[in-house]
Amino acid sequence: MSFGDPNNPYGQQPPQGPYGQQPPPQGGQPPYGYPQQPGQPGYGYPQQAPQGVPPQAGYGYPQQPGQQYPGYPDPQQQMYGGRPPYAHWGLRFLATLVDGLVLMVAYVPMVIGAAIGSDSSRVIFSLISLVAIIGVAVWMLVQEGRTGQTVGKKALGIRLLREADGQPLGVGMAFVRRLAHFLDSVACYLGWLWPLWDAKKQTFADKVCSSVVVKG
Repeated sequence: MSFGDPNNPYGQQPPQGPYGQQPPPQGGQPPYGYPQQPGQPGYGYPQQAPQGVPPQAGYGYPQQPGQQYPGYPDPQQQMYGGRPPYAHWGLRFLATLVDGLVLMVAYVPMVIGAAIGSDSSRVIFSLISLVAIIGVAVWMLVQEGRTGQTVGKKALGIRLLREADGQPLGVGMAFVRRLAHFLDSVACYLGWLWPLWDAKKQTFADKVCSSVVVKG
């Protein structure tokens, strides 16, 4: 609107912002660089919330005691560093038992061959069982290395992870851990029972490979 416009009773230009910006509409937020209206909170301060909605603190504003960031776990339900609680010995034993039952399914062809009775059938079904056993064992090893869970661990809600960063071990380290179970058995199977009183619920193999079994 220009000076002297008949539609402008005062013949004045509307107020401009410091960068030639138009003033904000009534109740709106001013653009960057435009002076704040009296009584309006600045950037980083809590805005007025509608009735019934709890106010949210702005960026850099101190959080209220007990307030949690969205998507982060409750520290009272987590251990240090956000790590879930360690899985106790009973859960680990049941998970191993379930894995053993899954592996026993691969022996079914061998039992069928023995029931038939002929030499050729026993050889054929024994080879089928051998291939099935190797296949199931390798599949569970790969799953444990990539996801931290075998069939039994998934059924019991536990997971094998690296102690340092909480990530799955990887297939190679999961295989090394399987070999390290020799240490759990060589000392009169004491290593298998070690999680009963260990602070981190680790077997000897877990300590050697720096792994932990956690819930969730």
